[in-house]
Parts: sequence; C-alpha cells; structure tokens
Amino acid sequence: MAFQSPEFTPDPEPLHQRQSLSPVESTLLIPLAARAHGERLFPGMALNDASAAATLARLQADVSCFLEDTLSVYGVLSRTRLIRELAHDFFVRHPQGWGVNLGCGLSAYFQWLDQGRNHWLDADLPHVMQLRHELLPLLGPRHHQASVDLCAPHWWQALGLPQGAHGRPVLVILEGVLMYFKACEVEAVLREFATHAPPGSELVCDTLSWMAMGAAARHPSVCHTRAQFHWGPRCLADFTRAHPRLHLKAEHPVLEGYHPASDWMCAAFRAVWGVPVYGVVQLALKD
Repeated sequence: MAFQSPEFTPDPEPLHQRQSLSPVESTLLIPLAARAHGERLFPGMALNDASAAATLARLQADVSCFLEDTLSVYGVLSRTRLIRELAHDFFVRHPQGWGVNLGCGLSAYFQWLDQGRNHWLDADLPHVMQLRHELLPLLGPRHHQASVDLCAPHWWQALGLPQGAHGRPVLVILEGVLMYFKACEVEAVLREFATHAPPGSELVCDTLSWMAMGAAARHPSVCHTRAQFHWGPRCLADFTRAHPRLHLKAEHPVLEGYHPASDWMCAAFRAVWGVPVYGVVQLALKD
C-alpha cells in the first residue's frame, strides 16, 4: 500500500500497547476500520459488512489514524471485494468445500459466503481468537474457529482440515499475513498447503513487493502498530517454488481505480520489476 516520505513520524504511543495486542496482531484493526467506515470515503466500494462497525464499537479502539490513510482504506475495500468474488466462484465450483481464513483477525467473510452446504473456518493466534470469541459469534454449525500458529509444524493436521485425494477442496485465504513472515516461514506455509490440500484446493493471498521489506515504519497505517514487513516476492515464481504442486492461477490488481497517478505507478512498477507493488495472488494445485 502507500508509503510516506522518510521524514514521516509515526504516533509515539503504539496502538498495540493501548489495545494489549502484539504489533502484528494490532494490524487487524486496519481492515476492521476500513470495513466499518470506508464506505464514507468510497461510497462506490461499500461492502455491506454487517459486523464490522458493531465489532469496532465494542472494541472501543481509536482507528482515526487508519482512516486518514485513504489509499490503504481503498486497498482493503478493493481486496475484500476481490477475495469475496474469488471465494464465491470457488464455492460455485465446490459447493461442499471448505473456506479457511488463516490470520482472520476480526474479519467476517462467512456472512457473505455461506452457500448452505460449505464449511468455514476462521483461525488466528490464540490471543486474537480469544478477542474474536468475545466480539464475533459463530454463524451456525458450519462455521468453525480455532487457534493456529502458522510457524508451527503440522498446522494443517492440527486444524483438522480435509486432506488427501478424496478430501473436499479447501480455499485458503491469507490476508495481511505473509508480508509479516520471514522468507523461510512463507515457504513452509506454502509447502504445508501444497502437501496436504486435496485436489481442487486454492490459496489466495495479498502481497507487497520485496521493496517494502523493512519499511513498515514509513507505511501510514502499519507504522501505528510497530509491525514490520519481512517478506515480499522478487518474482512471481517465489509463490510456486516451495512445492511442485503449486502453480500460479492468477494475479489480481488491488489499487486500480484509486487515482490515475497510482494506476500509472502500479502498472509501471509491475512492468519494470515483474511483481505487483501490491496485489492479490491466486494459487492452485497441479493434480
């Protein structure tokens, strides 16, 4: 998303200290703020999120600093609409499949994606899931939640997800997650998915380019959390080299339509460096 000039000074009191969240956990407030109030800034991008505003009100967090970063607000709305569309298409093809939001934060995709026969799992670190349990109810017997540490081995089996040749296809969403991981951790997550996911499964994630690594203090939203960017692809093959089953199904722009200048900048960056400055990547399995 957007970066400010080096002289930009973040809030001296980190938001995560006020909310008792770790730096990376604090980033869940960025999409929550955009989904709750972003339509005031971009009426044409309204999500009709039935839970975000109420969740934010119960959380009693001051998110005004995030709403000032209009490019990131637009990016959250755009990527949410895109992920929602990709997930809907997945469940049209696999009506009894599973959707798994890893690093779910306080998002609520199942409100839009309950097709009547599919299952949905929201999973995040234990502290986040405790907060989520207090703020967001489950939406029925096919809606599940669990704690997970994606840096721990065998997390696919620990979550009890379908696996093997005859398992139901799984759509994995990693939204606002991989950029905070180290390269070896990203590779391990992708390998775990490719090793265990049944045929027909897909993985959707957002991605910042490698130029963002170490520069989170200049990001006008993330700087308030003190989280750091540790990974970004140098080429699109970085998403598939972890396992021979992985292949790139599609790459989707996210910031298109915000402003002609940003449209030009994103297109130029993609043409020169071969990766999006910020985008969504869709992976599928070779079977």
